[in-house]
Amino acid sequence: MRLRRPLALAAITLTASALTALGPTNEAPADTGTQACAAAKRGDFPIDTRIGEGPATYHPGDAPRHFSLDLTNTTATRCADLHPVLVLVDEARKLTPKHITLEFRDAGRWRPVTVERTGRDENIGVFDGFPGFSVGAGDTVTVDVRLAFADDTRPDHVVANAALVRRKDDDGDWVGESDDYPFTIEEGEATGPTLADELARTGPRALLGLGVAAGTLLLAGTTLVVGARRLRVGGR
Repeated sequence: MRLRRPLALAAITLTASALTALGPTNEAPADTGTQACAAAKRGDFPIDTRIGEGPATYHPGDAPRHFSLDLTNTTATRCADLHPVLVLVDEARKLTPKHITLEFRDAGRWRPVTVERTGRDENIGVFDGFPGFSVGAGDTVTVDVRLAFADDTRPDHVVANAALVRRKDDDGDWVGESDDYPFTIEEGEATGPTLADELARTGPRALLGLGVAAGTLLLAGTTLVVGARRLRVGGR
C-alpha cells in the first residue's frame, strides 16, 4: 500500500470545521522574523523530512513505541515555526482517533497530538500547541515521537507519512514531506508496559492532551491547504 500525497485532500476535508474552531495557538511563534525558507531549486522542498527507523510491529495495549522525524534544512538560512503533520492510513480503514495515542518531545517534555479522522478515512495529527521547531542552515533537528494503540485496536497494516508546514500567523507554506513508514498492528501478548502502566507513571495529561484539539484543526486545515497552493511541487 503506497501513500501518495493524502495531505492536501485531508486538509480540504478539515477546512470547514477548522475555520469554526478557536484561534491559533496562544503561545508566541518563534523567530517570526525569519522570512526566507525556500529551496534553491524549483520543485524541491527546503526541509528534507525523514521518518527514522521505527518498530515494524505494534501490539494493541502496549505502551508507546518510539520513532523519530529528522528535519534537515537544505537552505542557506534558518527555517523556523515548523510543524510536522503525521498522517496514518490503514488498509482496513477501521482505525480511528480513539485507537491512537500520539506524542512528540519538545524542549524536554512530551506533548500530546490530537488526531482527527478525515472524510477519506485517514487519521491526521498536527504537532501543534507550541511555537514550532527551528532548524539552522544546513542543520538537522531530530524530533522524538511515540505512538501507541488502544487495546481494542484490530489487526491492520498501516502506512505513516509526515509532512512539514511552516506556520505564518493563520496560514503557512508546505515545506517538507517524508517517505512512507509502513508497519503492522498485530494481536498478541503485550511486549512491554501497558498504557495503564504508562498513565500511572506520567499522569493522564501526558497521554491524552484533549485541550489542543481546536488549535490542531486550525493548523491542519488552513495551513496545509494554503501551503499546498503556494508551494507547487512537481514530479513527486
